[in-house]
Amino acid sequence: MGREFIDLFNEWAGSYDETVTGHDPQYRAVFDKYDTILEEVTRHSSGNVLEFGVGTGNLSKKLLDAGHKVIGVEPSQAMREATAKKFPDLQVLDGDFLSYPELEIPISTVVSTYAFHHLTDEEKGRAIGGFKELLPAGGKIVFADTAYQNEEAKQQIHQRAKQNGYEDLLYDLTTEYYPMLDVLQTLFEENGFYVTFKQMNQFVWLMIAEKQ
Repeated sequence: MGREFIDLFNEWAGSYDETVTGHDPQYRAVFDKYDTILEEVTRHSSGNVLEFGVGTGNLSKKLLDAGHKVIGVEPSQAMREATAKKFPDLQVLDGDFLSYPELEIPISTVVSTYAFHHLTDEEKGRAIGGFKELLPAGGKIVFADTAYQNEEAKQQIHQRAKQNGYEDLLYDLTTEYYPMLDVLQTLFEENGFYVTFKQMNQFVWLMIAEKQ
């Protein structure tokens, strides 16, 4: 489950914060309005929060500043170490969307940014099923990640990357598991969640799913 990308994130840990602030032109549009995206995820979170794909802790900080108890889950050792340097009091567990240690506190919100696409669609469904068991009625999943509105939008995004010579971005778009919105909607609804989508930039959609 997404573990095939760990080497990439171990290498990226040292420069991740530069990338998300627009220093890499290939990924500038992907991380457009990055701070606003993190703020939106935080705004829709409540209670104790379980965060997947902590990375270097940028979302974690906003959640902590908003008064939430946060437990992080991150498979990359380098990312966990980077987060520990910035936020030594933040609890970050070794794990992923499908496999993580038993939690000692009840969770009201599951959050993630720029990470859910590391799962295949089948794995996404299994992860959502696990969150269904974890969350109470009214509990929420709040994700922000790249997704495609439809096949036409997907092809336009790929073509634009080709035209701009963004080979690294195009490789990511064609080798990782970026989903269609209708597939995500079906996966959430099949697991008893009411979900809404809001486009945040050319690539990223905010997904808010409430357990019914």
